[in-house]
Amino acid sequence: MITLDLCLPDTRYPIHIGHGLLDRTELLLPHLAQPSVAIVTNTTVAPLYLTRLEKNLNAAGVRTISVVLPDGEEHKTWESLNLIFDALLANRAERKTTLIALGGGVIGDMTGFAAACYQRGAPFIQIPTTLLSQVDSSVGGKTAINHPLGKNMIGAFYQPKAVIADMALLDTLPDRELSAGLAEVIKYGLLGDADFLTWLEQNMAKLRARAPEALAYAVKRSCEMKADIVGQDEKEQGVRALLNLGHTFGHAIEAGLGYGAWLHGEAVAAGMVLAADLSREQGWLTADDVARTVRLIEAAGLPAKAPNLGVDAWVSHMSHDKKVESGRLRFVLLHSLGQAVIADDVPKAKLDAVLQGEHIQAC
Repeated sequence: MITLDLCLPDTRYPIHIGHGLLDRTELLLPHLAQPSVAIVTNTTVAPLYLTRLEKNLNAAGVRTISVVLPDGEEHKTWESLNLIFDALLANRAERKTTLIALGGGVIGDMTGFAAACYQRGAPFIQIPTTLLSQVDSSVGGKTAINHPLGKNMIGAFYQPKAVIADMALLDTLPDRELSAGLAEVIKYGLLGDADFLTWLEQNMAKLRARAPEALAYAVKRSCEMKADIVGQDEKEQGVRALLNLGHTFGHAIEAGLGYGAWLHGEAVAAGMVLAADLSREQGWLTADDVARTVRLIEAAGLPAKAPNLGVDAWVSHMSHDKKVESGRLRFVLLHSLGQAVIADDVPKAKLDAVLQGEHIQAC
């Protein structure tokens, strides 16, 4: 097991990475304010792991409440969030009842948001079950639900007490979901670590084959980079915005097609290609750099071409992006492969060229 610490001005917490951690109840117990928890999961994960986690906690003297939500990005809504509150109130959960997110990014985001709101703040723990959530969404305290006009627009910064990333849980992950997680792994190489990017190119076949050592290194390096960036900028006032590489375009894809049509990682992958192409338009990347980005994304089993939403729809959806300031679109672009920057001075003609270019597919 590897343990990383995420250190913030007001708190710090461990990120445990290893195999068989779901059965390591001793990793959970120190973070419980009282011996009662509410486990939030979904209809896909519950049959696989819920009973096991409940039994482990019950054997340690911990009372458990379980909330099973419908699965899918399209259910990341007020209605699903209220199901969590309904269960907490019906079972008389207290402020010190710890919420445990057992699932992927949707479950982690909603559980964290529910914890931030319930009785004005209850503790929570992340047990991510997908690669995407292990390398990205479970770390850093971003919690939210979606709105029809924009993804993750309603939420709070609220840090977990611990993150427990059990690599063994990836064994049941569908191949499509594994590839979606690899999009966020690739993101870290593109935005801040050229050596890691090269490593990914050399090891992508191993990652898709779920080679344990390769997956463990990818999760560790991704979490290291995210912990370092979040430690510098918890509330996304500066450098943390770089973690949104590909997300301005990606969130527009998700909203434009309808949440759940593309997986988040698939939308981010196509979004990163558009970001690379816009960086080329800016004169920062070469055509070979963009082609290299496309090859790596396709090698991960991800789409490199975004759907044709139409320029007006693209701009409309992107105008709801959280990086918009004073009405101006801001993009995370690449000065080079491995060096991301924030750009708020992109000429409309260059953006239009990218949104009409070869990396947009006909619908």
